[in-house]
Amino acid sequence: MSESPEKTKKLPFPTAPIVRLMREHLDKDKLIKKEVKDEMNKWLGMMTEKATKKMNEKPYTTVDLSTFKEAVQIYKDVEEMEKEKNRVVAHLEKIKQDCESLIRDLDRKFKV
Repeated sequence: MSESPEKTKKLPFPTAPIVRLMREHLDKDKLIKKEVKDEMNKWLGMMTEKATKKMNEKPYTTVDLSTFKEAVQIYKDVEEMEKEKNRVVAHLEKIKQDCESLIRDLDRKFKV
């Protein structure tokens, strides 16, 4: 039985280093299915393509570190936005608790 052309498509990177890195951040008892390994590999390839296309927009003949950092900044910004979102949500939760406390105080003081 031969594999479909999609199955035999070469992955962009060797799988072993990717799996080693994944295992460093997963619990020891977790198993990683082959399709997850393959999709992680494809995703890393896609991210490399996107960053490279962004770097290629520059008119220079050399790609330097600042060009690379500029190309990947959007992905770092996503992490920062997630942290900021969590900070704002925590602050809003505190405000909500304060409002609920004030309402309880008012209800107690002005009970009719």
